[in-house]
Formats: sequence, structure tokens, C-alpha cells
Amino acid sequence: MEKALSGVRVLDMTHVQAGPSCTQLMAWLGADVIKLEPPTGDITRTQLRDIPGVDSLYFTMLNSNKRSITVNMKNADGKEVFTRLVKSCDVLLENFGPGVLNRLGFPWEKLHELNPRLIYASIKGFGDSGPYANFKAYEVIAQAMGGSMSTTGWWDGPPTVTGSQIGDSGTGVHALAAILAALYQRTHTGKGQYVVAAMQDAILNLCRVKIRDHQRLSHGPLKEYPTDTRGLDYVPRSGNATGGGQPGTAIKCKPGGANDYLYVVVQPQVWPELCRLIGREELITDAAFATPEARVTHLQDVWNVLEFYSKDYTKWEMMDKLNGIEVPCGPVLSTKEIVENEHLTLKGMIQDIPHPTRGTYKTVGCPLVLSDSPVEIKPSPLLGEHTDEILLELGFSKDEAGKFHENGAV
Repeated sequence: MEKALSGVRVLDMTHVQAGPSCTQLMAWLGADVIKLEPPTGDITRTQLRDIPGVDSLYFTMLNSNKRSITVNMKNADGKEVFTRLVKSCDVLLENFGPGVLNRLGFPWEKLHELNPRLIYASIKGFGDSGPYANFKAYEVIAQAMGGSMSTTGWWDGPPTVTGSQIGDSGTGVHALAAILAALYQRTHTGKGQYVVAAMQDAILNLCRVKIRDHQRLSHGPLKEYPTDTRGLDYVPRSGNATGGGQPGTAIKCKPGGANDYLYVVVQPQVWPELCRLIGREELITDAAFATPEARVTHLQDVWNVLEFYSKDYTKWEMMDKLNGIEVPCGPVLSTKEIVENEHLTLKGMIQDIPHPTRGTYKTVGCPLVLSDSPVEIKPSPLLGEHTDEILLELGFSKDEAGKFHENGAV
């Protein structure tokens, strides 16, 4: 069956997470993604291994549906293989440190000369210009410098990183958007182009509302924040506050374990029914709670009232009760609850994938759903599994492929 990106060939020179998360999405959407690895393989094949001698979950969960070829980029024949790959591909994506491909003799200008239709995409910590351009970055460094850490956590505690990988996988999604836009533009111009996605920029884009609130500070306190913002010249950390126009928080539920919480958002229209549900109808007309403006100044009292009720119910029972009166809410799910969740499993967001060496493992499915391009997740490739197959596709003979193996080119 034709997929959304059928006919698009991607040369994936990425490693670790930011790049592989992008190219995996492209592979799921039907692109032929060729993962070019050094003879030693992507470093994540051996990082955080849970089973000796096999590819780690770090690798398998970010590289499904791809083909693998090993190429020694410092070998003359290896460079010839790379050159043919460049000529045959629509997209090249890399997330090397600054200047690595340039030093190997393949700057953007050279790549564009080899294949004028090539989309050359690069993921960097801070982009390719500016005073930080040559700095290295990791997920948490991007979070620190993109506005996430300073605004995450409790106001009286230290800056905190998020559990989600917004710097790596978040940048991968941004890179995907840019690559798809460049591919579409090529249908009009016939030309490829150079695309850059910076991790700091992606984080900042995701922290857009905090820059909104930063500007609001000059016009008065941020009343929806749980801490006093008067006199501050920066946006403080706000715990579990929503950061939006409707107040919300995580309330404790029975039996009081580490994740026995339900996140609740109190919209104006649900307040009367919510008060009736918890047996506090007098709060509907109480001047301190009757209006959204009044409740904002008494938010801790609102949460205390809700928790007094929720302590007798599990988060699942509370979810059913609140959804019954159309109160937006959601239980805090542990990783165990997520991998066992019926809803996520039925949607294909949690899947069991058979692997030739490590056996069956669970992975996260594709979050992009296209009616005419269904995703079938396949296991990640073994190191160099498709090297000979790809060499033949590139026009090399079996004898030449054999020579490349002998001299260490592949």
C-alpha cells in the first residue's frame, strides 16, 4: 500500500535521540530510511543495555522501520559509497557536533553540488550561527537554555528538568516539520535546500506561554500563579498550576501512593455541578468562590475542598465521577499503568515488537494518524543488516561490495 512518504529516500546519519526520533517518524510514514552508521554502530546500540550482547531499548525504540548500512567515512571507498547515497536520496539528516561533515569534506555546498534536489537537514544544539553555534548540547542543556528548567518545578525549589524529552524528541518533531515543508517547496522549485533545527529554539517554542507571562509581569501580578509574582522581573516556577487561563492542579486520591493523583481543571461552567458532586452546594453562591475571579484568589482553598472529597476515592473513580459532569481531568499514570493501559494499547500507542536477537519488547507507537497511510511498526535493523542490499541498489557489483568489506570501507 502506498504511504504518505512512499518514494522518499532518507539518508539518516543521526545518532542518539533527536535525529533518530525524526527519521523514525518519516520511516513510519513510508519513507525509505537508510541509517548510515560507522562500523562500530550508533552509540545507543550499547548504551543503557538491559540484556547483554543485544541492541539496547534506547536504540530499538528510536530506529524501527529503517535499513542499516555501515560506512567508514574516513575511507576513500567509503566516501564513494557515501557520495552515491547522497546522489540517490531526497533527504539527508545529521546531528553531528558542529562542523563534522565539513571536516569530512562534505559541506552543504558540496552536497548541493552532488544532488541539487537534496534536502540537507541538520539538528544542532544552538543552530549554525550566533555566539553559541559551536557549543555542544544535550537534552537537559537545551532545557536549561530554552526556558524550560527555570519555569518547571516548585517556586521554592531548584530549576527542574521535565520527564519528557522535549529537547531531543521535541526538536526531532520540529525538524520533521521543516523537512516536510522543504520537500513540498521542492515540488514547486525543483531545488533542495539547507534546513536547521536547533534544540534551544525548539524548547523556546514550546515555552512560548512563559514568554507571554514574562511580558504580562510589567502590567501587574500573575494572579493565576500559586506564588506571589509582585516585583519579579522573571516568570517563577509554578508547581502544578496549568499556566493557562483555567486553574488546575493535581489532587490527592485514595490510597495515597506516589502517583495516586488526578489532574483537574476547573472551568467556570462546571463549578456549580462540581460543588453539588462533592456536597458543597453553598460554595456556588459563596462570594469567595462564586466567580472565576474570586476563585483565583482562593485557589488553595478550592484544592483543599476537592481533596477532602477525593481522599475517599481512587483516581479512576474520581475520573469517572468528574467526566460524568464534564469536568476536564486525568489521572496521573505511572509507567506501569501506561504500558498496561487498554486505551493506549487499542490505539496502537503501546505495541509489542518482535526482535530477532532480543525477543519481544514494548515500544511507543506512532502519534501521527493518517487515514490513508496506516503505520505498521517493524523492528529496528541489526548493525549493517542491509549493507550489501543497498550497495547493489547503488550500482556496485558483488565484487566491489566484497572489496569494500575487505578494505574496511563498509
